[in-house]
Amino acid sequence: MPSRNDPHPPSSRAVALDLLEAVWHRGRPLDEAIAGHRGLDALTSRDRAFVRALVGTCLRRQGQIDALIDSRLEKPLKPSKARVRAILRLGVAQACFLSVPAHAAVSTTVALAQGQGERPFRGLINAVLRRLSEGGAALIAEQDAARSNTPDWLWRSWSAAYGEAAARRSAEVQLRDPPLDLTLRHGEDPEAWAARLDARVLPGGALRLAPGAGEVGRLSGYDEGAWWVQDFAAGLPVRLFGALAGRTVLDLCAAPGGKTAQLAAAGAEVVALDLSESRLERLRANLERLGLGVATVVADAATWRPPTPAEAILLDAPCTATGTLRRHPDIARLRRPQDVIALTEVQDELLRAAAAMLAPGGTLVYAVCSLQPEEGPERIARLLQDRPALTRQPLVAEELHGLAELITPEGDLRSLPCHLAELGGMDGFYACRLQRS
Repeated sequence: MPSRNDPHPPSSRAVALDLLEAVWHRGRPLDEAIAGHRGLDALTSRDRAFVRALVGTCLRRQGQIDALIDSRLEKPLKPSKARVRAILRLGVAQACFLSVPAHAAVSTTVALAQGQGERPFRGLINAVLRRLSEGGAALIAEQDAARSNTPDWLWRSWSAAYGEAAARRSAEVQLRDPPLDLTLRHGEDPEAWAARLDARVLPGGALRLAPGAGEVGRLSGYDEGAWWVQDFAAGLPVRLFGALAGRTVLDLCAAPGGKTAQLAAAGAEVVALDLSESRLERLRANLERLGLGVATVVADAATWRPPTPAEAILLDAPCTATGTLRRHPDIARLRRPQDVIALTEVQDELLRAAAAMLAPGGTLVYAVCSLQPEEGPERIARLLQDRPALTRQPLVAEELHGLAELITPEGDLRSLPCHLAELGGMDGFYACRLQRS
């Protein structure tokens, strides 16, 4: 039976297991698995937070957790026993990385195994967790957390592109629970809202709340549309347009709409285009909450064309999103090198389409939340080779709140998770500004 000292009901572990198996065994993105999960919705706010912490820890620390499990097994678990390993991962996450008392972590995990049809493995699970409860801390102290939790192909890619030191610092940031960043509606006072939300004001006026600040929809200012959730780095590409008041901007691949809101709040006339009607519905709902209006179009940006050439285009392209692991740790478990190859073909197609839509003298900003150079500067190099009418417009530090370290030698934006590490880091983004002659 679960320990009486455990504050969370057995159903919270079962929900966590279901969400993790959706990622590990069914290849579903975590956000998709969470959306509308009846078991999660039925839990209290406190237990939902526990589930998210448990799931996040299992995904972020998977390499360490598996090494700990394997160190205490007399013989390896067979691949057919994937659920047993998943249950063990939940137990180790609680016993070794979360503040769950060891006896509660052991007893609840054994009970979970029984409830999930793995009764014959209760003894093994009990033995592994008890051994780790006693000696796990010493083993963890010897682990290279940044390296062991980063898939080999990502570690090699980041080390080659940015140097091993930056790759390590970025991987370390991605092991932590991320802060919550908010972009304020135009005219709102950052200092006043910082005091109201117990937040820190970031360069440029964005707000940063500590991890665990609470459910977004219950925070002050949400209902009145005073702000929207947007990582600090995600707010930078729109700045590359300069003044936007009165300008018409095509926002291609617009959903979920953080950058769309930025464009509209800055006074632009926005045409937001996305392939998915359901994603555009969510974008419209969020903009309605913020009191912002844009035109929306359901279409494939690769084939759609505006009535007249556009003076400003934002292409926030589909990508592997490897720059967002601190917020989406499931991406490290779902993405594969072949995904990069497939997505670069999509990105090239979208870039060619965007270039065809651009008016002479117009500005095209290309952005991806990926750390893979194949999806960033390599795509721009290919485009410039094929489209000589386009030229790169280098950035200056003042356009990025004075953060000169975010500007590449070519003049593009490149943020790494380790930038602003002392404040909690930021997502990894690449953006380039182009102009048509």
